[in-house]
Amino acid sequence: MMATIAGVNQIEDIYPHYQETPIGRLLEYHNLNRPFDRYVEAQLLVGMCMDNRKQLHIPDNFAYILRTGGGNLRSSEFKVSYAIGVGRVRAIALIAHNHCGMVHLMTKKDDFIQGLVDIGWDATMAADHFNSFASMFEIGNEVDFVLSEAGRLRARYPGVLVAPMLYRLEDNRLYLLGQ
Repeated sequence: MMATIAGVNQIEDIYPHYQETPIGRLLEYHNLNRPFDRYVEAQLLVGMCMDNRKQLHIPDNFAYILRTGGGNLRSSEFKVSYAIGVGRVRAIALIAHNHCGMVHLMTKKDDFIQGLVDIGWDATMAADHFNSFASMFEIGNEVDFVLSEAGRLRARYPGVLVAPMLYRLEDNRLYLLGQ
């Protein structure tokens, strides 16, 4: 089944089940320049890539933000549970982005190893490091990965609204994903 990528250029473009939720407000703040409201407590958890080319336009205290390679939250699940259990958030925005470095990670093996050797690592130790962790962080296709991760988190946290999104580097906007 082919994924849909939907632009958000006006409030009506936000899927109805996200309107008037923290997910909808995230889209309004980032894409539609909604004036910032004041927050004392986080309203949602944002899981997104550590990539330095992305920056969200949101108010202070609005969201917990977990930045990991590829936006992969599998190794950050305790932190997700903390935001839900202690922080009481009931919405998660999972944001993939195009041109992600975790896509086809295996093709970057030589650069990864050489970069560590350049700062003093032993080549064998650097290769072992890559081989031990790369498969855990390889995401394949960005859109397919974030849709799959959203499904996993929905099953794990059934009372939490989970929204998969795509951040396009070309225009710095968020897009809704669906199937």
